[in-house]
Amino acid sequence: MMKPATMAGAMACAMLLAPLSFPASAQTTEEIIVTGRYGKVPDSVQSLSQNISYADLDLSTKAGKAELRHRVALTARFLCDRLGEPEVASPPVPSCRDAATKDALERVGTLEAGFAPRGTGWVAPSPWEAPYPAEWTTRYP
Repeated sequence: MMKPATMAGAMACAMLLAPLSFPASAQTTEEIIVTGRYGKVPDSVQSLSQNISYADLDLSTKAGKAELRHRVALTARFLCDRLGEPEVASPPVPSCRDAATKDALERVGTLEAGFAPRGTGWVAPSPWEAPYPAEWTTRYP
């Protein structure tokens, strides 16, 4: 049997360490990852990924959904441009941009389907900072 002093010490230690053991359960990350891949054979394939936050969006609204889809498309363009994809892809292989956008939008569709309205108490955090140039939002609508 454990002595009361030892038991109290063990419990105090456990209580101090408990918040460190499960940090992910206390927070929710509202991000989706876009991954661009470019190359013709497995040995030459290169990829880049970028997180896109939707914490500042209400995906229960048309405007929120449209903004997230626009962020996905522009981020895919940005990543694939950085990988050196030409502006026009040669069929029958889908372009890096098309493949990255399609992959991310499949996950976006799942998010949108189960997204509940934010509610009246929700305060939007700071807007997401895009990796691409600010003028792209109007240049590529």
